[in-house]
Amino acid sequence: MELKKENNEPKNKMASPFAQTYFHGTKADLKIGDLIEVGFNSNYGQRKNAKYIFLTATLDAAIWGAELALGEGPERIYLVEPTGAIEDDPDLTDKKFPGNPTKSYRSVYPFRIIGEVSHWQGHPTEQVQTMKNNLEQLKVQGINSLND
Repeated sequence: MELKKENNEPKNKMASPFAQTYFHGTKADLKIGDLIEVGFNSNYGQRKNAKYIFLTATLDAAIWGAELALGEGPERIYLVEPTGAIEDDPDLTDKKFPGNPTKSYRSVYPFRIIGEVSHWQGHPTEQVQTMKNNLEQLKVQGINSLND
C-alpha cells in the first residue's frame, strides 16, 4: 500500500481485510446506514438517557448485549463502525475483566450500522436467566453501572 509522505496515511481508503469488526447487540429495529446515538433511553438498567453507546469486537459479547437488552422486539446484532473515539467499557474492564478480554467499548460518538448478523447461536436459556438474576441482584444491592 502506498503512503502519503506528509502524514503516513494510505492514499486510498479501501476496505481492508485487517480492519477491526465491531458489533452492537440490541432489540432495536434498525437499518443499514442508521446511526446509533447517545441521548435515547438505554437498553439496560434503569432505562435512563444513555450517556454512552456500546460496541464490542467479539460476537459473544454482542450476543449477551442482545439477550440482555430490555424491550419486546427480536434480538439483533448489528455490524457497526464508530464515527469517533471509543474507550474501554469500565464496567467490564475495571471491575470484572482487567485487560478487556471481552473487547467491550463505549463512546459518546455515533456508530453507523453497516450490516446485520442474521444467523447466530444464543446462550442457553438457563445461562441467560442466571445472568438476568445476577443483574437484578446487583440492582437490589444498589450497585449501579459506571455508565449511567
